[in-house]
Order: sequence, then structure tokens, then C-alpha cells
Amino acid sequence: MHARILVLIPLLSMAAACQPTPQPEPEAAAVVAAEPDLLAHGEYLVRVGGCNDCHTAGYGAAGGKVPKEQWLTGSDQGFLGPWGTTYPSNLRLSVSKMSEADWVAYSGSLHTRPPMPDFMVRDLPEQDRRALHRFISSLGPAGKEAPAYLPPGQAPSPPYFQLVLPEAPAGANTTMASEPAPTP
Repeated sequence: MHARILVLIPLLSMAAACQPTPQPEPEAAAVVAAEPDLLAHGEYLVRVGGCNDCHTAGYGAAGGKVPKEQWLTGSDQGFLGPWGTTYPSNLRLSVSKMSEADWVAYSGSLHTRPPMPDFMVRDLPEQDRRALHRFISSLGPAGKEAPAYLPPGQAPSPPYFQLVLPEAPAGANTTMASEPAPTP
């Protein structure tokens, strides 16, 4: 009887070794494979998306030569237009207060005041919005909050850009939300 068991054990071991290794679902495998690249992809999106143009003080004037340690800390440079005056927010402080899941939900339904092109962020695939969160989070919180929004009719302190918009084409939707969500 012991001889039979001793013969069966190696046979069962070989049979088990020949079984295929379970593979993750293709979609899950793609997400897992992409994880190490999310940080670099997030930095790429910030660079080519122009986030630093407004959310990093002095970025344009320096020809983009601002140390990464200063990126995305907001700006005191206001944008005055018919909607009032908006200021580029400190994304590092804002994102540091959100989990990745919260950021993905928030950024997927983002509605802000001009001149922020919220539709560009809102229309990004979820994986790109995750990459943005990972990169901005990797920079850590820094700086101070941007000045508060000023409603129409309130004069901002310099510096600010005054935007004069052309008349909207006939039939265009010209209504602006009175209180869109704040820029992150």
C-alpha cells in the first residue's frame, strides 16, 4: 500500500505542475502593466497639456525653465472676464486632499470658470486622469492657496489678465453657470 502512495505522489506532483497558471483578465493585465508608467505619463500630460502655463507662477516668462519643485503651486495672476476673476489654483494642495478615486470622479465631471479648459480634463480617459493624480501627488503639497474667486464687478488687485471676449456666434449657447465647481 505504501508503494502505491509513493508512486502516486510523484505522478500527482507532475500533473499539478503541468496545469496552466491562471492569467488575469486582459483588461486587468493592461492596467497592472501600465501602473509603473503612470507617474511618467502624468508628468508628460502636465507638460503637453499646458497645466504649468497657468498653475505654475512664472512658467511662461521663464520659457518653461522652472524647477519641478515649484510646479503646480498656483498663481496670484488673475484672469478677469465677464465671469469675474479666477485664479489658477494650487493643484498640489487640492490633489493632496483627494484620494485617487475621488480625483478620478471629480475630474471626470469637472466644470470650472474660464479660462480653465475643463473639458480637456473631463474628456481624458480615466487612466490619464489617474496618471495626473499620481504625478501631482508625487510632487507633494507645497505653496499656499490661490486667491479666492472674485465675482463680476469686483476689481482684482494686479497682476491680472483682462480677457475681452468676442461676440458669440448666432445660436451659440452663451450662458455661463453662475457657480461652477471650483478649479482643483
